[in-house]
Amino acid sequence: MEVERATTSVAAGSSSAEMAVDNAAGPGAVEKPRFDPLMPSEMSSGKPQFRKVPVPPHRFSPLKRCWMEIYTPVYEHMKVDIRMNIKARRVELKTRKDTPDVSNLQKCTDFVHAFMLGFDIADAVALLRLDDLYVDSFEIKDVKTLRGEHLSRAIGRLSGKGGKTKYAIENSTRTRIVIADTKIHILGSFVNIKVARDSLCSLILGSPAGKVYSKLRAVSARLAERY
Repeated sequence: MEVERATTSVAAGSSSAEMAVDNAAGPGAVEKPRFDPLMPSEMSSGKPQFRKVPVPPHRFSPLKRCWMEIYTPVYEHMKVDIRMNIKARRVELKTRKDTPDVSNLQKCTDFVHAFMLGFDIADAVALLRLDDLYVDSFEIKDVKTLRGEHLSRAIGRLSGKGGKTKYAIENSTRTRIVIADTKIHILGSFVNIKVARDSLCSLILGSPAGKVYSKLRAVSARLAERY
């Protein structure tokens, strides 16, 4: 008898739960609230958000020379305030009341940082227009510990005669590469950065340029088929 009572009570409980679900899905159901995305001026209690990008000593003169080319897309198109702090030697960015998206501040920061690393403005401005572009940096010693003439020859293999090898990798992988002494910076999408980095690492480890070119042809053909 007790088992029968328990089963009937469970059945009654399940039927009541099903009725509650049906009622909730019926015409009298309460709709979930929908909120519009917050503007940057509405976040952080209405306080503007800041970013600061340090300026290396050797990039201060190019920054002054190309300032209007940097200022125009950041201020007019991305709606982000930007100024050059000469005393502190850095570029400061701040959101405005009419900044349409909070991600614009980070995009502008990445754009200015890419210029400081040595990329051309025409290449770095793509960071403002596309969402899937990144900058990857590494050093030659991260791949292999080289010193003296061995390090100089590795840098020469990366660049090639007149920059031929570097341009070949850039054109095959749709990336942009900056070789600054022992540091290497790559601008592109995630997949393309990986292909370019693998080619550069092979050159650092001592592979001849012809072997790297043949691998690039195969990889670039696969990338073309994928996209």
